[in-house]
Amino acid sequence: MSLLLHLPHASTHIPLMEGYTVDGDTLQAELLKLTDHHTDDLFANDRDVAVVATFSRIFCDAERFTDDTLEVMAARGMGVLYTHTDAGERMRTVTPELRERILREHYAPHHARLTAAVQAALDSTGQATVVDGHSYPDVPLVRDLDQDPARPDFNIGTDPFHTPTELVDVAVAYFSTRGYTLGVDRPYRGTLVPMTWYQRDARVRSIMLEVNRALYLLPGSNTRSARYAEVKDVVQGFLDAMRGMN
Repeated sequence: MSLLLHLPHASTHIPLMEGYTVDGDTLQAELLKLTDHHTDDLFANDRDVAVVATFSRIFCDAERFTDDTLEVMAARGMGVLYTHTDAGERMRTVTPELRERILREHYAPHHARLTAAVQAALDSTGQATVVDGHSYPDVPLVRDLDQDPARPDFNIGTDPFHTPTELVDVAVAYFSTRGYTLGVDRPYRGTLVPMTWYQRDARVRSIMLEVNRALYLLPGSNTRSARYAEVKDVVQGFLDAMRGMN
């Protein structure tokens, strides 16, 4: 059975520059810092259905709730539409009109594609498993809630309603066997589920996998290191393990 791969942070594309108040160098630095570089390739394969955001997270974060009262990062200027850099500098002014346009033209179509993919899986097999794919820096970002400098090689994120215990157990065993350290809901927690089924339908399962960028990128860059192929093999092995639970 195929998985549904959700890859929301791999793109560096900013479709609309309206509202940005910083220069190009600042934007490029933020893109380097916050993009989940190459995750669209690390997770890609011929067996699973991938829903990849076509825009950068610093333009519109497809992983965030649109309601800022539900989104913990909104208080730090990093809700669904980022207004501040990681360091807290004002980056963009978002008017109500701009917010409505971006959510209508970019966020909503992305989630419509994800919702359609989940519905197709449910119609076909009666079950859908989402793997939410990300990466993270080896040193905590300024805005990170978890500031522990000792970061694992990989991290899985879970949801108490949508992540069965057996998925977690298989993931823990897999990374232990491969000899990598694994955080469970640390340094990042949670996993995405489309709102149509969120907290309502346990047939939609979800687990997040995050990869420490130090494993596959040269320091301070988005350039693939010599270990890239090894890390991709590990990620693909994890997906194989998740398919085995379908």
